[in-house]
Amino acid sequence: MAWESVSGTARLLSHAAGVSLRRAVVALEAGPFARWRWPGPTPERLVIAPQDIRTADPTQAADIYAGLFAFAGKSVQTGGRSPFEVEAPSEAWTRDLHGFGWLRHLRAADGALTRQNARALVADWIAQETRAPRPAFEAEVLARRVLAWITQSPLILEDADRGFYRRFLRSLVRQVRRLRVGFLGAPDGYPRLLSAIAVAEAALSMEGQQRLVRQATHRLDQELLRQVLADGGHVGRNPGVVLDLLADLLPLRQAYTARGLSPTAPLLTAIDRMMPMLRFFRHTDGAFGHFNGMGSTSADLLATVLAYDDTRGRPVQNASWSGYQRLEAGGAVVLMDTGTAPPLPLSRNAHAGFLSFELSSGQHRFVVNCGASADERWHAAARSTPAHSTVTVADASSARFLGSSALRRRFGALVVAGPSAVPVEREDRADGILVTARHDGYVRPFGIVHERSVLLSADGDQLLGVDRLSGARRGGPDRFAVRFHLHPAIRATRTSGGEVLLVAPDGEAWVFSSPMIEPELAESIYLSDVLGRRRAVQIVVAGRVGLTPEVNWTLTRTALGQRGRPARGRVVGGADLFD
Repeated sequence: MAWESVSGTARLLSHAAGVSLRRAVVALEAGPFARWRWPGPTPERLVIAPQDIRTADPTQAADIYAGLFAFAGKSVQTGGRSPFEVEAPSEAWTRDLHGFGWLRHLRAADGALTRQNARALVADWIAQETRAPRPAFEAEVLARRVLAWITQSPLILEDADRGFYRRFLRSLVRQVRRLRVGFLGAPDGYPRLLSAIAVAEAALSMEGQQRLVRQATHRLDQELLRQVLADGGHVGRNPGVVLDLLADLLPLRQAYTARGLSPTAPLLTAIDRMMPMLRFFRHTDGAFGHFNGMGSTSADLLATVLAYDDTRGRPVQNASWSGYQRLEAGGAVVLMDTGTAPPLPLSRNAHAGFLSFELSSGQHRFVVNCGASADERWHAAARSTPAHSTVTVADASSARFLGSSALRRRFGALVVAGPSAVPVEREDRADGILVTARHDGYVRPFGIVHERSVLLSADGDQLLGVDRLSGARRGGPDRFAVRFHLHPAIRATRTSGGEVLLVAPDGEAWVFSSPMIEPELAESIYLSDVLGRRRAVQIVVAGRVGLTPEVNWTLTRTALGQRGRPARGRVVGGADLFD
Protein backbone atom coordinates (compact mmCIF):
# COMPACT_ATOMS: atom_id res chain seq x y z
CA MET A 1 0.00 0.00 0.00
CA ALA A 2 2.28 2.77 -1.29
CA TRP A 3 1.92 6.34 -0.18
CA GLU A 4 2.84 7.71 -3.59
CA SER A 5 -0.63 8.81 -4.61
CA VAL A 6 -0.91 11.80 -6.90
CA SER A 7 -2.34 14.04 -4.19
CA GLY A 8 0.15 12.83 -1.58
CA THR A 9 3.11 13.32 -3.90
CA ALA A 10 1.95 16.80 -4.90
CA ARG A 11 1.55 17.83 -1.27
CA LEU A 12 4.97 16.47 -0.38
CA LEU A 13 6.64 18.24 -3.31
CA SER A 14 4.98 21.50 -2.33
CA HIS A 15 6.12 21.05 1.26
CA ALA A 16 9.68 20.20 0.17
CA ALA A 17 9.84 23.30 -2.03
CA GLY A 18 8.68 25.47 0.86
CA VAL A 19 11.25 23.95 3.22
CA SER A 20 14.04 24.45 0.69
CA LEU A 21 13.06 28.07 0.16
CA ARG A 22 12.95 28.76 3.90
CA ARG A 23 16.36 27.15 4.37
CA ALA A 24 17.80 29.27 1.58
CA VAL A 25 16.46 32.43 3.22
CA VAL A 26 17.90 31.35 6.56
CA ALA A 27 21.29 30.67 4.95
CA LEU A 28 21.34 34.16 3.45
CA GLU A 29 20.33 35.79 6.71
CA ALA A 30 22.94 33.79 8.61
CA GLY A 31 25.78 35.11 6.46
CA PRO A 32 28.71 37.23 7.61
CA PHE A 33 26.53 40.32 8.10
CA ALA A 34 24.05 38.59 10.41
CA ARG A 35 25.68 40.17 13.44
CA TRP A 36 24.54 43.59 12.21
CA ARG A 37 20.91 42.48 12.16
CA TRP A 38 20.38 42.89 15.91
CA PRO A 39 17.66 45.57 16.20
CA GLY A 40 19.19 48.04 18.61
CA PRO A 41 22.16 48.23 20.97
CA THR A 42 23.61 45.09 22.53
CA PRO A 43 21.91 44.77 25.93
CA GLU A 44 23.97 45.54 29.02
CA ARG A 45 21.80 43.66 31.51
CA LEU A 46 18.63 41.74 32.17
CA VAL A 47 15.92 43.80 33.79
CA ILE A 48 13.31 41.14 34.62
CA ALA A 49 13.25 37.36 35.13
CA PRO A 50 9.85 35.95 34.14
CA GLN A 51 8.47 33.20 36.34
CA ASP A 52 8.90 29.54 35.40
CA ILE A 53 5.63 27.92 36.48
CA ARG A 54 6.71 24.36 35.71
CA THR A 55 7.00 22.27 38.84
CA ALA A 56 10.44 21.57 40.29
CA ASP A 57 11.89 18.84 42.49
CA PRO A 58 14.62 20.05 44.85
CA THR A 59 15.76 16.47 45.49
CA GLN A 60 17.03 16.30 41.91
CA ALA A 61 19.44 19.13 42.70
CA ALA A 62 21.46 16.73 44.87
CA ASP A 63 21.75 14.25 41.98
CA ILE A 64 22.91 16.99 39.60
CA TYR A 65 25.45 18.24 42.15
CA ALA A 66 26.74 14.65 42.44
CA GLY A 67 27.13 14.45 38.66
CA LEU A 68 24.10 12.24 38.00
CA PHE A 69 22.03 13.45 35.04
CA ALA A 70 18.86 11.42 34.44
CA PHE A 71 16.82 12.44 31.38
CA ALA A 72 14.47 10.66 28.96
CA GLY A 73 14.75 7.35 30.80
CA LYS A 74 18.57 7.33 30.70
CA SER A 75 21.05 8.11 33.49
CA VAL A 76 24.66 9.24 33.13
CA GLN A 77 27.20 9.55 35.94
CA THR A 78 29.75 12.13 34.81
CA GLY A 79 32.42 11.21 37.33
CA GLY A 80 33.52 14.79 37.85
CA ARG A 81 33.52 15.67 34.13
CA SER A 82 31.28 18.21 32.48
CA PRO A 83 27.99 16.60 31.31
CA PHE A 84 28.57 18.32 27.95
CA GLU A 85 31.74 16.27 27.43
CA VAL A 86 30.44 12.77 28.21
CA GLU A 87 29.03 10.39 25.62
CA ALA A 88 25.27 10.82 25.42
CA PRO A 89 23.17 7.63 25.72
CA SER A 90 20.49 8.95 23.33
CA GLU A 91 19.48 12.02 21.35
CA ALA A 92 16.48 12.50 23.66
CA TRP A 93 18.89 12.68 26.62
CA THR A 94 21.02 15.19 24.71
CA ARG A 95 18.01 17.38 23.99
CA ASP A 96 16.96 17.43 27.64
CA LEU A 97 20.51 18.20 28.79
CA HIS A 98 21.00 21.09 26.37
CA GLY A 99 17.47 22.40 26.97
CA PHE A 100 18.45 23.32 30.56
CA GLY A 101 14.94 22.76 31.90
CA TRP A 102 16.60 21.00 34.87
CA LEU A 103 17.85 24.37 36.14
CA ARG A 104 14.49 24.84 37.86
CA HIS A 105 15.31 21.91 40.17
CA LEU A 106 18.49 23.69 41.25
CA ARG A 107 16.54 26.87 41.90
CA ALA A 108 14.01 24.96 44.00
CA ALA A 109 16.88 23.89 46.25
CA ASP A 110 18.22 27.45 46.30
CA GLY A 111 21.45 27.84 48.20
CA ALA A 112 25.03 28.92 47.73
CA LEU A 113 26.09 25.49 46.43
CA THR A 114 23.24 25.16 43.92
CA ARG A 115 23.85 28.70 42.63
CA GLN A 116 27.52 27.93 42.19
CA ASN A 117 26.70 24.60 40.52
CA ALA A 118 24.24 26.24 38.11
CA ARG A 119 26.75 28.94 37.20
CA ALA A 120 29.51 26.35 36.61
CA LEU A 121 27.27 24.25 34.33
CA VAL A 122 26.20 27.28 32.30
CA ALA A 123 29.86 28.31 32.03
CA ASP A 124 30.71 24.79 30.79
CA TRP A 125 28.08 25.09 28.09
CA ILE A 126 29.32 28.52 26.97
CA ALA A 127 32.87 27.17 26.78
CA GLN A 128 31.80 24.40 24.39
CA GLU A 129 29.14 26.39 22.53
CA THR A 130 30.91 26.17 19.17
CA ARG A 131 31.31 22.39 19.59
CA ALA A 132 27.79 21.65 20.81
CA PRO A 133 26.08 18.71 19.05
CA ARG A 134 23.45 19.23 16.38
CA PRO A 135 20.41 18.59 18.66
CA ALA A 136 21.52 21.49 20.89
CA PHE A 137 20.59 23.93 18.13
CA GLU A 138 17.32 22.41 17.03
CA ALA A 139 14.68 25.13 17.25
CA GLU A 140 12.76 23.61 20.17
CA VAL A 141 15.88 22.83 22.21
CA LEU A 142 17.38 26.26 21.53
CA ALA A 143 14.15 28.00 22.52
CA ARG A 144 13.89 25.93 25.68
CA ARG A 145 17.46 26.87 26.63
CA VAL A 146 16.83 30.58 26.08
CA LEU A 147 13.68 30.43 28.23
CA ALA A 148 15.46 28.46 30.95
CA TRP A 149 18.42 30.86 31.11
CA ILE A 150 16.11 33.88 31.33
CA THR A 151 13.68 32.48 33.90
CA GLN A 152 16.50 31.06 36.03
CA SER A 153 18.79 34.07 35.64
CA PRO A 154 18.52 35.00 39.36
CA LEU A 155 19.94 31.57 40.19
CA ILE A 156 22.70 31.80 37.58
CA LEU A 157 23.75 35.42 38.01
CA GLU A 158 23.48 36.06 41.75
CA ASP A 159 26.99 36.60 43.13
CA ALA A 160 28.44 36.27 39.59
CA ASP A 161 31.43 38.41 38.66
CA ARG A 162 31.16 40.93 35.83
CA GLY A 163 33.20 38.77 33.45
CA PHE A 164 30.79 35.85 33.72
CA TYR A 165 27.79 38.18 33.47
CA ARG A 166 29.09 39.54 30.15
CA ARG A 167 29.91 36.06 28.77
CA PHE A 168 26.43 34.90 29.77
CA LEU A 169 24.73 37.86 28.13
CA ARG A 170 26.78 37.61 24.92
CA SER A 171 25.93 33.92 24.60
CA LEU A 172 22.26 34.63 25.26
CA VAL A 173 22.25 37.32 22.55
CA ARG A 174 23.88 34.91 20.09
CA GLN A 175 21.24 32.31 20.80
CA VAL A 176 18.35 34.75 20.50
CA ARG A 177 19.80 36.00 17.22
CA ARG A 178 20.01 32.41 16.02
CA LEU A 179 16.34 31.91 16.87
CA ARG A 180 15.36 35.07 14.99
CA VAL A 181 17.42 34.22 11.91
CA GLY A 182 16.33 30.59 11.82
CA PHE A 183 12.67 31.24 12.56
CA LEU A 184 11.38 30.42 9.08
CA GLY A 185 13.54 27.31 8.95
CA ALA A 186 12.19 25.96 12.24
CA PRO A 187 9.79 23.01 11.95
CA ASP A 188 6.26 24.29 11.60
CA GLY A 189 3.91 24.02 14.53
CA TYR A 190 4.94 23.97 18.16
CA PRO A 191 8.74 24.38 17.60
CA ARG A 192 8.19 27.54 15.56
CA LEU A 193 5.67 28.96 18.00
CA LEU A 194 7.99 28.21 20.92
CA SER A 195 10.78 30.05 19.08
CA ALA A 196 8.54 33.11 18.81
CA ILE A 197 7.70 32.89 22.53
CA ALA A 198 11.39 32.62 23.49
CA VAL A 199 12.41 35.65 21.39
CA ALA A 200 9.54 37.74 22.79
CA GLU A 201 10.39 36.81 26.37
CA ALA A 202 14.09 37.51 25.80
CA ALA A 203 13.29 40.91 24.28
CA LEU A 204 11.14 41.83 27.27
CA SER A 205 13.81 40.69 29.72
CA MET A 206 16.72 42.60 28.17
CA GLU A 207 17.43 46.26 28.63
CA GLY A 208 16.80 48.67 25.76
CA GLN A 209 15.17 46.26 23.30
CA GLN A 210 11.99 48.17 22.44
CA ARG A 211 12.36 47.58 18.72
CA LEU A 212 12.97 43.86 19.21
CA VAL A 213 9.93 43.71 21.48
CA ARG A 214 7.76 45.16 18.72
CA GLN A 215 9.15 42.79 16.08
CA ALA A 216 8.93 39.72 18.31
CA THR A 217 5.40 40.58 19.45
CA HIS A 218 4.21 40.93 15.85
CA ARG A 219 5.70 37.58 14.87
CA LEU A 220 4.27 35.89 17.96
CA ASP A 221 0.80 37.27 17.27
CA GLN A 222 0.93 35.93 13.72
CA GLU A 223 1.82 32.44 14.93
CA LEU A 224 -0.82 32.43 17.65
CA LEU A 225 -3.52 33.45 15.17
CA ARG A 226 -2.37 30.69 12.80
CA GLN A 227 -1.80 27.86 15.27
CA VAL A 228 -4.41 28.27 18.04
CA LEU A 229 -7.80 27.22 16.71
CA ALA A 230 -11.14 28.86 17.46
CA ASP A 231 -12.03 26.25 20.09
CA GLY A 232 -8.64 26.55 21.80
CA GLY A 233 -7.03 23.43 20.40
CA HIS A 234 -3.70 23.41 18.59
CA VAL A 235 -3.56 22.93 14.85
CA GLY A 236 -1.22 19.95 15.35
CA ARG A 237 -4.04 18.17 17.31
CA ASN A 238 -1.79 17.00 20.16
CA PRO A 239 -3.62 17.73 23.48
CA GLY A 240 -0.32 18.05 25.33
CA VAL A 241 0.74 21.03 23.23
CA VAL A 242 -2.11 23.06 24.73
CA LEU A 243 -0.73 22.48 28.23
CA ASP A 244 2.86 23.24 27.18
CA LEU A 245 1.85 26.43 25.40
CA LEU A 246 -0.09 27.72 28.38
CA ALA A 247 2.88 26.98 30.66
CA ASP A 248 4.94 29.33 28.46
CA LEU A 249 2.33 31.93 27.55
CA LEU A 250 1.15 32.65 31.10
CA PRO A 251 4.61 33.86 32.26
CA LEU A 252 4.96 35.79 28.99
CA ARG A 253 1.69 37.60 29.70
CA GLN A 254 3.06 38.56 33.11
CA ALA A 255 6.33 39.73 31.51
CA TYR A 256 4.49 42.23 29.32
CA THR A 257 2.74 43.61 32.39
CA ALA A 258 6.01 43.76 34.34
CA ARG A 259 7.51 45.94 31.59
CA GLY A 260 4.49 48.26 31.64
CA LEU A 261 3.11 46.96 28.33
CA SER A 262 -0.36 45.64 27.59
CA PRO A 263 -0.45 42.04 26.32
CA THR A 264 -1.82 41.94 22.79
CA ALA A 265 -5.30 40.74 21.91
CA PRO A 266 -4.04 37.60 20.08
CA LEU A 267 -2.05 36.57 23.18
CA LEU A 268 -4.96 37.13 25.57
CA THR A 269 -7.44 35.46 23.22
CA ALA A 270 -5.20 32.42 22.76
CA ILE A 271 -4.91 31.94 26.54
CA ASP A 272 -8.65 32.41 27.07
CA ARG A 273 -9.45 29.86 24.35
CA MET A 274 -6.94 27.25 25.47
CA MET A 275 -7.86 27.21 29.17
CA PRO A 276 -11.21 25.38 28.69
CA MET A 277 -9.47 22.80 26.48
CA LEU A 278 -7.45 21.63 29.48
CA ARG A 279 -10.69 20.42 31.02
CA PHE A 280 -11.97 19.13 27.69
CA PHE A 281 -9.09 16.64 27.34
CA ARG A 282 -9.12 15.52 31.00
CA HIS A 283 -10.40 12.12 31.98
CA THR A 284 -12.03 11.43 35.32
CA ASP A 285 -8.61 10.50 36.80
CA GLY A 286 -7.15 13.85 35.67
CA ALA A 287 -5.05 12.50 32.80
CA PHE A 288 -5.32 13.72 29.22
CA GLY A 289 -6.61 11.49 26.45
CA HIS A 290 -3.92 9.76 24.38
CA PHE A 291 -4.44 11.20 20.93
CA ASN A 292 -1.99 12.35 18.24
CA GLY A 293 1.25 12.17 20.20
CA MET A 294 -0.01 12.81 23.73
CA GLY A 295 2.05 10.91 26.30
CA SER A 296 1.84 10.87 30.07
CA THR A 297 0.21 13.88 31.72
CA SER A 298 2.18 16.06 34.12
CA ALA A 299 -0.40 16.25 36.90
CA ASP A 300 1.56 18.89 38.82
CA LEU A 301 1.92 21.17 35.81
CA LEU A 302 -1.74 20.73 34.89
CA ALA A 303 -2.82 21.70 38.40
CA THR A 304 -0.53 24.73 38.32
CA VAL A 305 -1.85 25.97 34.99
CA LEU A 306 -5.47 25.35 35.97
CA ALA A 307 -4.93 27.59 39.00
CA TYR A 308 -4.69 30.50 36.54
CA ASP A 309 -8.16 29.74 35.14
CA ASP A 310 -10.53 32.31 36.61
CA THR A 311 -13.70 30.89 35.04
CA ARG A 312 -13.37 27.24 36.12
CA GLY A 313 -16.40 26.46 34.01
CA ARG A 314 -17.64 23.19 32.59
CA PRO A 315 -15.46 22.06 29.68
CA VAL A 316 -16.69 22.48 26.15
CA GLN A 317 -18.18 19.29 24.72
CA ASN A 318 -17.90 19.82 20.97
CA ALA A 319 -14.39 20.82 19.83
CA SER A 320 -15.18 20.65 16.13
CA TRP A 321 -12.27 22.89 15.06
CA SER A 322 -9.79 20.61 16.80
CA GLY A 323 -11.59 17.45 15.67
CA TYR A 324 -12.65 15.98 19.03
CA GLN A 325 -15.87 15.21 20.87
CA ARG A 326 -16.44 14.87 24.62
CA LEU A 327 -19.40 12.91 26.01
CA GLU A 328 -19.91 13.24 29.76
CA ALA A 329 -22.68 11.90 32.01
CA GLY A 330 -23.04 10.26 35.39
CA GLY A 331 -19.34 10.29 36.23
CA ALA A 332 -18.34 8.72 32.89
CA VAL A 333 -16.34 10.51 30.20
CA VAL A 334 -15.82 9.52 26.56
CA LEU A 335 -13.27 11.34 24.38
CA MET A 336 -13.44 10.65 20.65
CA ASP A 337 -11.16 11.62 17.77
CA THR A 338 -13.37 12.98 15.00
CA GLY A 339 -10.78 14.93 12.99
CA THR A 340 -8.54 14.47 9.98
CA ALA A 341 -4.76 14.48 10.01
CA PRO A 342 -3.14 17.88 10.69
CA PRO A 343 -1.74 19.88 7.75
CA LEU A 344 1.19 18.07 6.16
CA PRO A 345 4.02 20.17 7.71
CA LEU A 346 2.55 19.64 11.21
CA SER A 347 1.90 15.90 10.92
CA ARG A 348 5.31 14.61 12.06
CA ASN A 349 3.80 13.14 15.24
CA ALA A 350 0.16 12.75 14.21
CA HIS A 351 -1.48 9.35 14.69
CA ALA A 352 -3.75 7.28 12.45
CA GLY A 353 -6.35 6.93 15.21
CA PHE A 354 -9.37 8.24 13.36
CA LEU A 355 -12.67 7.62 15.22
CA SER A 356 -10.80 6.11 18.18
CA PHE A 357 -12.21 6.75 21.64
CA GLU A 358 -11.28 6.49 25.31
CA LEU A 359 -13.57 5.82 28.27
CA SER A 360 -13.01 6.76 31.91
CA SER A 361 -15.23 6.44 34.95
CA GLY A 362 -14.70 7.18 38.61
CA GLN A 363 -10.98 7.28 39.30
CA HIS A 364 -9.89 5.11 36.37
CA ARG A 365 -9.50 5.00 32.64
CA PHE A 366 -10.93 1.80 31.21
CA VAL A 367 -10.58 2.03 27.41
CA VAL A 368 -7.52 3.90 26.10
CA ASN A 369 -5.25 4.27 23.10
CA CYS A 370 -1.74 2.83 23.45
CA GLY A 371 -0.23 6.33 23.66
CA ALA A 372 3.03 7.73 22.36
CA SER A 373 6.70 6.84 22.63
CA ALA A 374 9.91 8.76 22.01
CA ASP A 375 11.67 5.42 21.52
CA GLU A 376 12.19 4.99 17.77
CA ARG A 377 11.46 1.26 18.11
CA TRP A 378 7.92 2.04 19.26
CA HIS A 379 7.24 5.43 17.72
CA ALA A 380 5.92 4.14 14.39
CA ALA A 381 3.87 1.37 16.00
CA ALA A 382 2.26 3.82 18.42
CA ARG A 383 1.11 5.98 15.51
CA SER A 384 -0.49 3.11 13.60
CA THR A 385 -4.23 2.43 13.63
CA PRO A 386 -3.96 -0.94 15.44
CA ALA A 387 -2.57 0.95 18.48
CA HIS A 388 -5.89 2.78 18.86
CA SER A 389 -9.35 1.85 20.05
CA THR A 390 -10.99 1.95 16.66
CA VAL A 391 -11.52 -0.22 13.58
CA THR A 392 -8.54 -1.57 11.65
CA VAL A 393 -8.98 -3.06 8.17
CA ALA A 394 -6.52 -5.70 6.94
CA ASP A 395 -4.09 -4.79 9.76
CA ALA A 396 -3.34 -1.56 7.87
CA SER A 397 -3.35 2.03 9.05
CA SER A 398 -6.07 4.42 7.96
CA ALA A 399 -3.35 6.96 7.10
CA ARG A 400 -0.14 6.53 5.12
CA PHE A 401 3.16 7.77 6.50
CA LEU A 402 6.17 8.93 4.52
CA GLY A 403 7.92 5.72 3.50
CA SER A 404 11.37 6.67 2.24
CA SER A 405 13.98 6.60 5.03
CA ALA A 406 15.95 9.39 3.33
CA LEU A 407 12.88 11.61 3.13
CA ARG A 408 11.92 10.78 6.72
CA ARG A 409 15.33 11.95 7.90
CA ARG A 410 14.83 15.22 6.04
CA PHE A 411 11.16 15.95 6.71
CA GLY A 412 10.08 13.55 9.46
CA ALA A 413 7.51 10.75 9.20
CA LEU A 414 4.78 12.97 7.76
CA VAL A 415 1.22 11.81 7.13
CA VAL A 416 1.01 11.99 3.34
CA ALA A 417 -2.45 10.43 2.87
CA GLY A 418 -5.46 9.78 5.04
CA PRO A 419 -9.11 10.73 5.50
CA SER A 420 -10.05 13.69 3.33
CA ALA A 421 -12.93 14.62 5.64
CA VAL A 422 -14.61 13.35 8.81
CA PRO A 423 -18.29 14.41 8.84
CA VAL A 424 -19.63 14.53 12.41
CA GLU A 425 -23.14 14.72 13.82
CA ARG A 426 -23.82 15.27 17.53
CA GLU A 427 -27.23 14.99 19.16
CA ASP A 428 -28.02 15.66 22.82
CA ARG A 429 -31.07 13.49 23.46
CA ALA A 430 -33.22 12.74 26.46
CA ASP A 431 -31.71 9.26 26.75
CA GLY A 432 -28.11 10.36 26.23
CA ILE A 433 -25.53 11.93 23.93
CA LEU A 434 -25.15 10.48 20.44
CA VAL A 435 -22.15 11.15 18.18
CA THR A 436 -21.89 9.72 14.67
CA ALA A 437 -18.83 10.21 12.44
CA ARG A 438 -17.26 8.51 9.45
CA HIS A 439 -13.95 8.60 7.61
CA ASP A 440 -12.71 7.50 4.19
CA GLY A 441 -9.14 6.60 5.13
CA TYR A 442 -9.65 3.04 3.88
CA VAL A 443 -11.31 4.00 0.61
CA ARG A 444 -8.16 4.30 -1.50
CA PRO A 445 -6.67 0.92 -0.58
CA PHE A 446 -9.83 -1.13 0.04
CA GLY A 447 -12.86 0.93 -0.98
CA ILE A 448 -14.17 0.81 2.60
CA VAL A 449 -15.79 3.64 4.59
CA HIS A 450 -15.86 3.38 8.37
CA GLU A 451 -18.75 4.92 10.28
CA ARG A 452 -18.95 4.86 14.08
CA SER A 453 -21.89 5.82 16.28
CA VAL A 454 -21.53 5.98 20.05
CA LEU A 455 -24.20 6.85 22.59
CA LEU A 456 -23.46 7.54 26.24
CA SER A 457 -26.66 7.08 28.26
CA ALA A 458 -28.00 9.97 30.31
CA ASP A 459 -27.01 8.27 33.59
CA GLY A 460 -23.52 7.42 32.29
CA ASP A 461 -24.03 3.70 32.94
CA GLN A 462 -23.93 2.54 29.31
CA LEU A 463 -21.86 3.25 26.25
CA LEU A 464 -23.37 1.74 23.15
CA GLY A 465 -21.52 1.61 19.87
CA VAL A 466 -22.12 0.63 16.28
CA ASP A 467 -19.29 0.31 13.74
CA ARG A 468 -20.43 0.16 10.12
CA LEU A 469 -18.14 -0.77 7.22
CA SER A 470 -19.37 -0.27 3.67
CA GLY A 471 -18.04 -0.34 0.13
CA ALA A 472 -15.71 -3.35 0.26
CA ARG A 473 -14.44 -4.34 -3.18
CA ARG A 474 -15.43 -7.78 -4.44
CA GLY A 475 -12.57 -10.17 -3.80
CA GLY A 476 -10.49 -7.53 -2.02
CA PRO A 477 -9.22 -7.59 1.56
CA ASP A 478 -12.11 -7.09 3.95
CA ARG A 479 -10.95 -8.57 7.25
CA PHE A 480 -11.42 -6.10 10.08
CA ALA A 481 -10.81 -5.85 13.82
CA VAL A 482 -12.55 -3.54 16.27
CA ARG A 483 -10.03 -2.95 19.07
CA PHE A 484 -10.59 -1.76 22.63
CA HIS A 485 -7.24 -1.26 24.37
CA LEU A 486 -7.52 -1.40 28.15
CA HIS A 487 -5.55 0.54 30.73
CA PRO A 488 -2.95 -1.65 32.50
CA ALA A 489 -4.75 -1.17 35.83
CA ILE A 490 -7.90 -2.84 34.50
CA ARG A 491 -8.37 -6.59 35.00
CA ALA A 492 -10.22 -8.28 32.12
CA THR A 493 -11.96 -11.66 32.45
CA ARG A 494 -14.03 -13.66 30.00
CA THR A 495 -17.42 -14.68 31.39
CA SER A 496 -19.33 -17.85 30.67
CA GLY A 497 -21.79 -15.85 28.61
CA GLY A 498 -19.15 -14.72 26.12
CA GLU A 499 -18.80 -11.24 27.59
CA VAL A 500 -15.75 -9.53 29.11
CA LEU A 501 -15.77 -8.25 32.69
CA LEU A 502 -13.55 -5.22 33.33
CA VAL A 503 -12.65 -4.46 36.95
CA ALA A 504 -10.71 -1.46 38.25
CA PRO A 505 -8.49 -1.61 41.36
CA ASP A 506 -11.19 0.09 43.47
CA GLY A 507 -13.81 -2.46 42.39
CA GLU A 508 -15.69 -0.44 39.78
CA ALA A 509 -16.73 -2.79 36.99
CA TRP A 510 -17.94 -2.59 33.42
CA VAL A 511 -19.11 -5.41 31.16
CA PHE A 512 -18.27 -5.49 27.45
CA SER A 513 -20.56 -7.42 25.12
CA SER A 514 -20.75 -7.87 21.37
CA PRO A 515 -23.75 -10.06 20.49
CA MET A 516 -22.95 -10.51 16.78
CA ILE A 517 -19.29 -11.54 17.15
CA GLU A 518 -17.82 -13.04 20.32
CA PRO A 519 -15.02 -10.82 21.64
CA GLU A 520 -11.50 -12.13 22.21
CA LEU A 521 -8.78 -10.97 24.59
CA ALA A 522 -5.30 -10.29 23.24
CA GLU A 523 -2.06 -8.75 24.44
CA SER A 524 -1.55 -5.00 24.19
CA ILE A 525 0.99 -2.45 25.38
CA TYR A 526 0.66 0.86 27.19
CA LEU A 527 3.26 3.40 26.16
CA SER A 528 2.25 6.58 27.97
CA ASP A 529 3.41 6.14 31.51
CA VAL A 530 6.27 7.39 33.65
CA LEU A 531 6.94 3.72 34.40
CA GLY A 532 7.75 3.08 30.75
CA ARG A 533 6.19 0.38 28.59
CA ARG A 534 3.64 -1.73 30.42
CA ARG A 535 1.83 -4.89 29.46
CA ALA A 536 -1.87 -4.47 28.88
CA VAL A 537 -4.85 -6.26 27.36
CA GLN A 538 -7.11 -5.44 24.45
CA ILE A 539 -10.57 -6.65 23.50
CA VAL A 540 -10.76 -7.59 19.82
CA VAL A 541 -13.93 -8.11 17.80
CA ALA A 542 -12.82 -9.50 14.42
CA GLY A 543 -14.72 -10.39 11.28
CA ARG A 544 -15.14 -9.85 7.54
CA VAL A 545 -16.96 -6.91 6.01
CA GLY A 546 -18.79 -9.19 3.57
CA LEU A 547 -20.24 -11.24 6.41
CA THR A 548 -20.72 -8.68 9.19
CA PRO A 549 -20.70 -5.11 7.83
CA GLU A 550 -22.17 -3.78 11.09
CA VAL A 551 -20.90 -4.54 14.59
CA ASN A 552 -22.85 -3.60 17.72
CA TRP A 553 -21.06 -3.48 21.06
CA THR A 554 -21.94 -2.32 24.56
CA LEU A 555 -20.02 -1.27 27.65
CA THR A 556 -22.21 -1.35 30.76
CA ARG A 557 -21.27 -0.17 34.23
CA THR A 558 -22.34 -2.78 36.74
CA ALA A 559 -22.15 -3.84 40.38
CA LEU A 560 -20.19 -6.96 41.28
CA GLY A 561 -21.86 -9.84 43.05
CA GLN A 562 -20.40 -11.80 45.93
CA ARG A 563 -18.11 -13.89 43.73
CA GLY A 564 -17.00 -11.12 41.42
CA ARG A 565 -19.74 -11.81 38.88
CA PRO A 566 -21.65 -8.82 37.53
CA ALA A 567 -25.04 -8.26 39.14
CA ARG A 568 -26.89 -7.64 35.92
CA GLY A 569 -29.61 -5.07 35.48
CA ARG A 570 -31.53 -4.15 32.34
CA VAL A 571 -29.28 -3.71 29.30
CA VAL A 572 -30.84 -1.88 26.37
CA GLY A 573 -29.82 -3.25 22.99
CA GLY A 574 -27.94 -1.08 20.52
CA ALA A 575 -30.78 -1.12 18.00
CA ASP A 576 -33.18 0.30 20.61
CA LEU A 577 -30.99 3.29 21.41
CA PHE A 578 -29.85 4.15 17.90
CA ASP A 579 -33.31 4.02 16.31
